[in-house]
Formats: sequence, structure tokens, C-alpha cells
Amino acid sequence: MTSIPRAEQPERHPAQHPKNHQYPPAGRRKSAAGGPRWGIPAAAGAALALVGGVALWSAPGRAAAAPDRAPGAAAAGFTVVAAGDIAEQCTAKDRDCEHARTAALVKKIDPAFVLTMGDNQYDDARLKDFTKYYDKTWGAFKDKTHPVAGNHETYDPAGALAGYKAYFGARAYPQGKPYYSFDQENWHFVALDSNTLDSAQLAWLKADLAATSKKCVAAYWHHPLFSSGEHGNDPVSRPAWKLLRNAGAELVLNGHDHHYERFAPQDPDGTADANGIVELLGGMGGANPYKIEEVQPHSEKRLTDTFGVVRLHFTDHGFSWDLIGTDGKTKDSSPSYQCH
Repeated sequence: MTSIPRAEQPERHPAQHPKNHQYPPAGRRKSAAGGPRWGIPAAAGAALALVGGVALWSAPGRAAAAPDRAPGAAAAGFTVVAAGDIAEQCTAKDRDCEHARTAALVKKIDPAFVLTMGDNQYDDARLKDFTKYYDKTWGAFKDKTHPVAGNHETYDPAGALAGYKAYFGARAYPQGKPYYSFDQENWHFVALDSNTLDSAQLAWLKADLAATSKKCVAAYWHHPLFSSGEHGNDPVSRPAWKLLRNAGAELVLNGHDHHYERFAPQDPDGTADANGIVELLGGMGGANPYKIEEVQPHSEKRLTDTFGVVRLHFTDHGFSWDLIGTDGKTKDSSPSYQCH
């Protein structure tokens, strides 16, 4: 993976205040694999600062880089908006309803399509909750949304993913399963269900990757392999990472931990790898923020206590993104990456 650094934003703006309640509910804080979180303490020299009310960590040796484009500058290709952990049980009438504000960003950006990285609706993702909350905000983009399910979608008393499937219909199950793929220009996108990342789904993924003729590949699901947040690293997706790495995939997007984080290219074992995968964690779509706990190797930027969406720009040969806050300001900009 070849990356070209872009200038970091010189100014941060105050974030929205987190709500008093927390997610996930008590007893639901284990990894998808059911085991304890695993992580590595922050490297010596990592910096912590409060800038404009936003907690910002920067790894050592990752200071300001030379720009290759102005943040948000237009270029050939297409734009996608992505976020996870979205709709708490509130509406735009509630003063602290953040998913109404992040939905307003999506409307303003007007992307080619929308990716959601799970936990679309809280707490138990029942159909009546999707209809009452998510549908009133992010539901405006339902016809161009490609969703995946999170752990909260499995808590539905009517059955795991029942409300999720009933609400999204063929958008979530275009191939009859909660995992699928689709193409846009020179890109192949793969949506996985990390709640049940079993041998059948992995076999499907292997065949799907072998069948695509697209130059560039991105994948997304809920539980991140690498995270510096409260949930931490979740090994459930390592087998998928191995298949994606072997196929030369470029990008993985996740949610689950309620913060923003981007990583340098690495392999499934967490080793720096110039030809590895870039992970983007975008769990700031509207749910109560989580704290950063154990900074992981190769983590280049972490932001918490903020809400927004990731605006990704894809070309025939690469990609980059900006994190846009609910105040409309750019909170972070990635390097520009070239496809393998």
C-alpha cells in the first residue's frame, strides 16, 4: 500500500457533550468471540492533548505531514459516506440527539452511497425502534445505504437481526444472506456479518474475492480487529483479514467502539506492512462516545467525544477520506493511498 501524507488540520472545534447513559448495556461488553479484550500499551512518546474540547492522541513519529491536496478538494471518482453506531432512541426534537446531526451531514454531502458499520439502531434494534428513530434521520438515505449488522441488531427479542432485516429488506440481504458484495466503478465492496463470521461466510468471502476483476477492494463489518477503545481488539475477523490481505485488499471499515481511529497499513497479525490493509474505525455516528484505553501499534489518529461522518473519496487508483464533525468542520484527514 503506497500512501501519500496529507496535512493534518490546524484547528479543532468543540465536540458535542456525551450523554449520561452508556452503551453497550451491562453484560454486553465482551468481544464478539466472547473472550477478553487484548491490546498493547501505548508506545513511549505518544502524546495526549485536549484541543478545542476534543481528546486527541498522536502516535510518536506521526507529526504533521506534507499535504498532497487541500482537505475536501474535489477529484475524479466518487464520494461515499460511512459511519457506525448511529441511532440512539431520540429524534431531532431532542436537543442532544446526535444522529439527527450526523444525518444532516450526509444530506449535505450527498454521496454516491452510504455505508453503515453496524449498531444502526439502539438498544435492541427492534423494527418499531428502526421506524421511530433511525428512519426519521438516516432513513432518508435508505435507498442508497449498504448496511451491515452490529451486535445490537442481535438483541432483538423477535430474534437476532429480525428488526434489521425487516427494516432494510433487500438492502441488507441482497444475496439472501447478511453478507454480500457490490461494485462501483473500479472498486469492489464487501459487506460482512461479524456476529457470525463462520466457515460458511469465510468460504463465500474467499470465492467472492477470487471472482472479482476490480483493481481495488474495500470491506466493512462491525467488530474491529484493531481498536484502542473500550472494546479493544477483537480477533473474530482475523481469518477474514487474512483472506483480504491475500487478495490485495486496500481498506477495512469498522464500528463497535464509539470513537474515530485510523491505522497505518498492517497485516492481520498487527505487523506494519506497506502492502497491508488500512483500517478505519468510524463509530461516531451518534452513540455515546467511549474512552481510549490502550493505544494499539500503528494507530495514527484517535478522536473521541466527537460526532460526525467519514467522507471517503475513491478514484480508479486509490482513496482518501476526511472526518467531518457535526459542526461542519474537518476533524481529520487521511493520507492518500494508492491501490495495490
